[in-house]
Amino acid sequence: MDTINSLFEVITKRREHPAQGSYTCYLFNEGEDKILKKVGEECAETIIAAKNGGGDALVGELCDLAYHLLVLMAYKGISPDAVKAELKRRSQKIGNLKARKQTDKNT
Repeated sequence: MDTINSLFEVITKRREHPAQGSYTCYLFNEGEDKILKKVGEECAETIIAAKNGGGDALVGELCDLAYHLLVLMAYKGISPDAVKAELKRRSQKIGNLKARKQTDKNT
C-alpha cells in the first residue's frame, strides 16, 4: 500500500474510532467549515512557501496541504482511488479541452 492510501486509512479509522487528543478527530468533530478553513490556510501557506524559494519549507507545506485534503476527502466520502482514476482519465486526453470548447463555439 502506498503512503497516500496508508495515511487515508489512518484518517478514516480516526473518523470511525475517535482517539482522544487526535488532531484528525478534532477536525472531524469541528466539521466541514473547519476542515475547509484548514485546506484554505494550508493552500495559502503552500503558495507563500513556493514564492519564498521552496525547499524544505515548501515540502512541509505541501505535506500539510495533502493531509488536510485527505481529511476533506474522508469527510466527503471520496477515496484516493477515485482521485487517481480521475487523474488517469484526464492524463489520457489529447489536447486542451478548453481550447477545443472555444473552437467549437466559434464554428
